[in-house]
Amino acid sequence: MTRAPGISIKSVLHEAPEFKLKEFIGTQTVNVLSALNPELLNRENLVELAFNSAEPLEMLRNTRYRRQLIDLLPLAKARELADNLEIRVKDNSLYNQIFSRASKAEWEPTLRKFFGVVIPERAPGDAEDDVTEIHPNYGLFPHQRMVANEALAKLREPPYKVLVHMPTGAGKTRTAMHIVTEVLQQNPGRLVIWLAQSAELLEQAAAEFEKAWSSLGAFNTRVFRYWGKHEPDVETALEGFFVAGFGKLNALSKKNGNMILRLGDRAVLTVIDEAHQAVAPTYSALASCLYEKKPGNGLLGLSATPGRTWADLEADEAVSRFFDYHKVILRGPGDKNPVHFLIEEGYLAHPTFRTLNVEPGFELNQEDLDAIKKQHEIPESVLERLASSELRSVRIISTIEDLCKRHSRVIVFASTVSHAHLLSSILQLRGTESSAVTAFTDRLSRERILTKYKSSSTNPIVVCNYGVLTTGFDAPKTSAAVIARPTRSLVLFSQMVGRAIRGPRAGGNLEAEIVTVVDPQLPGFGNIAQAFMNWEDIWNEP
Repeated sequence: MTRAPGISIKSVLHEAPEFKLKEFIGTQTVNVLSALNPELLNRENLVELAFNSAEPLEMLRNTRYRRQLIDLLPLAKARELADNLEIRVKDNSLYNQIFSRASKAEWEPTLRKFFGVVIPERAPGDAEDDVTEIHPNYGLFPHQRMVANEALAKLREPPYKVLVHMPTGAGKTRTAMHIVTEVLQQNPGRLVIWLAQSAELLEQAAAEFEKAWSSLGAFNTRVFRYWGKHEPDVETALEGFFVAGFGKLNALSKKNGNMILRLGDRAVLTVIDEAHQAVAPTYSALASCLYEKKPGNGLLGLSATPGRTWADLEADEAVSRFFDYHKVILRGPGDKNPVHFLIEEGYLAHPTFRTLNVEPGFELNQEDLDAIKKQHEIPESVLERLASSELRSVRIISTIEDLCKRHSRVIVFASTVSHAHLLSSILQLRGTESSAVTAFTDRLSRERILTKYKSSSTNPIVVCNYGVLTTGFDAPKTSAAVIARPTRSLVLFSQMVGRAIRGPRAGGNLEAEIVTVVDPQLPGFGNIAQAFMNWEDIWNEP
């Protein structure tokens, strides 16, 4: 019988010596597991830990993992791979030649095929048509209607711009869709352009508009998806809802500036999701071009955090200036903080904030402190050092397992990509269902992981992520969050907290638990109510 070509990554690891498996996993992971459960350090678990160290695609693209995988190949398989890579050398230099050639980008498809790593050509996130026809039960809570009506009033008079400020979890996107559909109803034959950065936010907007228009629309219209692999003919975008990524639209403006001007001619309203980012030079120029092209065009910003920072007044005030100090804020009765009102009424969960104090095992030097001050954020080098702290990871894992005794869905914001995989793999070995989601997770795997996470299963499920689930991720069953990624960004902190505080009247939970890992010398924040009101002073027109 002819043997099937290639070999899976897991099969390679199954054949590896135990000391090589430990090298593959890394000293930190082995030591963390040894401190928690030394009896779990058997060969079978070492294989699982090695396989879960990173996504398969990352293993092939990461120099260290790729070198180790090639070195672990049996000689017969190494010869087979060499043949696939069109290498003709003697065995004594075979592995070095394989590594050298496999490191070149043009040979990655061959390497993926040999190890059985598949990238779906069209994953669920990209499966929607570029242009979809939709045909006409989508209501608002009273406080949402108030915001929508006030925003519409401001969009009807000069300067035709306004920022909508609503807490995370309060239905900002749903409220905005009522504004959008009302504008389109009153302006048939025109275009509403929705701008955002991430694919998650963009697809959320496109899907939410389809739902809204099916209930609220009076005529057929179209949705244009213009980001990632989506490539509708922009010339045909004459009316409807045009959802575009900032990056892709900016590339179009450089290639064909007249096309952006034509879009501005067709537009009646431009919407900027996560509008605190709008004042970045590239984004502000693009948004201004669309908004200013035709008199009477509207500009609508959406944000739970209408400032860029928490300590840089000049940067924060740039956001308010961009919208000419026109803002509609969700208000509670009297002088009550809006977040407190939403919690009392059950729209947001009642959050319990607590801290996990951890000594990371190192002190910030002056270079670190200067970098934090200059960047207004924690440098990646510091995050990497935090992620490498074994004691810190042990404490975080114990905290997650404790949360799983009271919560069925827990989201973890890890310090780095590798930290997300470390936490998830050890939680799995210790009996907690857990997965890691990072920028390296392909769309098909991400869809599978998050579908299971959002399912009706009552068993505790944990998702450990880095950098991808802070916005555009809606999982109302989430009732606990562990913020193990320190940040100086009040915007990012609010977004992370927001993933776990959907209230019962909005399909969520009565209570939520937020654990923030506190590292000495690094900044942190208190609670979401304080965060919401942080920028009020800079929105008072001078």
